[in-house]
Amino acid sequence: MNLQLRKDYSQEALNIANSRVTEFENRLLPKMEAVEGALEAFADPSFQLLLVEAQKTAASTERPADYDLLSELLIHRFQKGDNRVTRAGISRAVEIVDKISDDALLGLTVFHSVNYFFPASGIIQQGLNTLNDLFGKLFYSNLPVGSEWLDHLDILDAIRVSNFGGLKKIEQYYPEMLSGYIDIGIEKNSDDFNKAIELLKNNGLPQNILIDHELNSDYVRVVLPNKDHIDTLALHHQIVNNGQLSIIKVPLTDAQKNIVKSIYDLYKKDAGIRQQNVNKFMEEWNKQPNLSKLREWWDNINAGIQLTSVGKVLAHSNAQRCDKNLPPLN
Repeated sequence: MNLQLRKDYSQEALNIANSRVTEFENRLLPKMEAVEGALEAFADPSFQLLLVEAQKTAASTERPADYDLLSELLIHRFQKGDNRVTRAGISRAVEIVDKISDDALLGLTVFHSVNYFFPASGIIQQGLNTLNDLFGKLFYSNLPVGSEWLDHLDILDAIRVSNFGGLKKIEQYYPEMLSGYIDIGIEKNSDDFNKAIELLKNNGLPQNILIDHELNSDYVRVVLPNKDHIDTLALHHQIVNNGQLSIIKVPLTDAQKNIVKSIYDLYKKDAGIRQQNVNKFMEEWNKQPNLSKLREWWDNINAGIQLTSVGKVLAHSNAQRCDKNLPPLN
């Protein structure tokens, strides 16, 4: 190759790189403008250095989706930049965006989402619909199989792989995480049922906190996906303001939260009945196409996996790229 030909190729490469950086910046700025105060981050020298690294990565990647992913990482840097561990993870994530393979990024994102995102609704069908919709957005390509994608992520410091132990199967994992859907509850018309109703009446709590158990009509349960979500319960009060009827949410008092906790203490304990609930829950799970696909994929991962701070921010940013309504990473 003569000198002139090399010069021509160098100029072409420079033009491509500049075009990619421009496209990245065109996607970044609107996202930053949409977040209150985010543009002020450009005055931070450390943020400017990270931006330079992001521009370098944008210049070297051939995937347009990486521009959005880099943008999400920079927004996350603005939102969580006070945490040095998070900052270090974001910096490393920016470095590897152009190195991570498509299937490995997808697998990482789905793995993180299983561990991080759970439905807020206490109604089982609504909760399953929410999860099914979420994974439908995340399944933008074929899920990875085998172990090569895991080795790839391990090399990039996104995960730690262990051959000792493995992952809990979906049938075990989600009934534990969504135990409010699975736990037996209180038998209708029993002494414990009457106690629960009395507790609610005497403490200004509505009886509709208890609903018919969708998996066993002989029981009622608290309308929560998990006992740990008691803090999310609120009372709905109707008020008239300027002639307009509106509803306001009033959080439960600490005393009322304790009452709800005491209702959980009235739940029946029976391993056999609970397993029947698990079986019925998984029947409903398998009716959801994306959840059925997730179960088949997850249950065939034959390794222990632990996400690093790098993997978490990268996976979360990619999930937010796929679904703009997802909450930020804590």
